[in-house]
Amino acid sequence: MNVGFAASAFRDYSVAETVEAIAEAGYDGVELLFDDPHLYPPQTDADDVAAVRAQLDELDLAISNCNAFMLTAIEGFHHPSFIEPDADYRQQRIDYTREAVRLAGEFGAEYISIEPGGPLPEGKSHQWGMEQFAQSLEEVIPTAEDEGVEILVEPEPDLLIETTDQFLDFVDRVDSDVVGCNFDAGHLFCVGEDPAAAVETLGEYATHYHLEDIPADRTHEHTQLGEGAMDIDGFLEAVEDTGYDGFVTVELYPYQETPAETAQDAMAYLEEHGWT
Repeated sequence: MNVGFAASAFRDYSVAETVEAIAEAGYDGVELLFDDPHLYPPQTDADDVAAVRAQLDELDLAISNCNAFMLTAIEGFHHPSFIEPDADYRQQRIDYTREAVRLAGEFGAEYISIEPGGPLPEGKSHQWGMEQFAQSLEEVIPTAEDEGVEILVEPEPDLLIETTDQFLDFVDRVDSDVVGCNFDAGHLFCVGEDPAAAVETLGEYATHYHLEDIPADRTHEHTQLGEGAMDIDGFLEAVEDTGYDGFVTVELYPYQETPAETAQDAMAYLEEHGWT
């Protein structure tokens, strides 16, 4: 497998500085951030794409993923979501995701990761949320099929889809091969699952994996590798056993004060444990 690092930790850096720092830390790829202050689709033009692609080529760095989950450019992280009761507000997320798919296509990337619906609105049932999410995604799927870009739904604590079973329920509602899973090991650990065991269930849908450590109390707090309670080696062994040869991307966005050092320390952990 290949190892990437997520640009979301580098919000105080330019895209060029981010790519350079991740390459210097020894990673195979970078997860691009399709949000302010990096590559927010409405503000990213052909020249920006060409500059990033040229730098990636020069540094021999691949795109491990395109993060179209975080959306601080409009309001903040989870809003607007795919399941907003207000149709116009919800449409902003749909339109953004469609633009993110097109931008991924311009980069030659194979997939984007997206939020799993969003926070369930007060007074709405989970069933309503699943139906609304599926309807919203149906507006994006034709563009994804045209571009040849997969849409990877990422289960996350406290959002509509948190667990393996909820993802499986959702994917059965969507009739398209371009919808898959962005498997975040820490997120599943937070909701009481064993990430290594979940690989057997979700592996056929997982085009890309996220990795971080999580504290022993399973609080949703992305923690440096080796400083939490997850069995990281067991999880990576389970992924390796499937024959997966894509990217596992380390996602440590809370470390925005020390992103370069954090990337280096995570790489040191992976090297020490024989994963690079």
